[in-house]
Amino acid sequence: MLRIDIISGVPSLLESPLSNSIVGRAREKGIVDIHIHDLRNYSEDKHRKIDDYPYGGGAGMVLSIQPIFSCIEKLKNERTYDDIIFTAPDGKKYEQSDANQLSVCKNLMILCGHYKGVDHRVRETLITKEYSIGDYVLSGGEIPALVITDSIVRILPGALGDSESALTDSFQESLLSAPVYTRPAIYKGMKVPEVLTSGNHKKVEAWRKEKAIQRTKQFRPDLFKKFQKESKA
Repeated sequence: MLRIDIISGVPSLLESPLSNSIVGRAREKGIVDIHIHDLRNYSEDKHRKIDDYPYGGGAGMVLSIQPIFSCIEKLKNERTYDDIIFTAPDGKKYEQSDANQLSVCKNLMILCGHYKGVDHRVRETLITKEYSIGDYVLSGGEIPALVITDSIVRILPGALGDSESALTDSFQESLLSAPVYTRPAIYKGMKVPEVLTSGNHKKVEAWRKEKAIQRTKQFRPDLFKKFQKESKA
């Protein structure tokens, strides 16, 4: 079973999303073991302070080194971690291939940044992987941590009711998904493509692949180039 430890100064932001839907059910089934750690519990400051002003001046606050080191060292003394992940704007762009790789690990740790970031000595000595989920600014690392956790858990065996669902998601083959439809077949004059109601599974599969390639080429030319490169390999 995969265990994920998430360290945050605002743990309440994580508790509800990780207790519901696919992730929540996976936890109930014993497919994944997720533990949320309040960084303030590891602060040696009498007011449980976890941030301080940056050396050299400047706006904003920085997560202090002491609470982070104390928390991570305690967890590392209890078990061996495959990776200790930090979400940062200058990290590697997080992709489906990263989720696939992380899903086969045994123990993962995710540190959520906050304020203007963390004392850089943490990143230099404790962190093994750094990811960015996009080129925009968020209030903290909790949302990226949720994104990473959800993307990993949903592809664990048994997490989804349909075992093929995760394998056919967008990005698994560097392609966007084909359009999807459900009943009724005709609604206000709008018809579902006939091939999808034909019962011919080979034709359906070919149609979906064609549409996936078309949509990727149209909406994500960068991803389409990656798909072409992988297809030639």
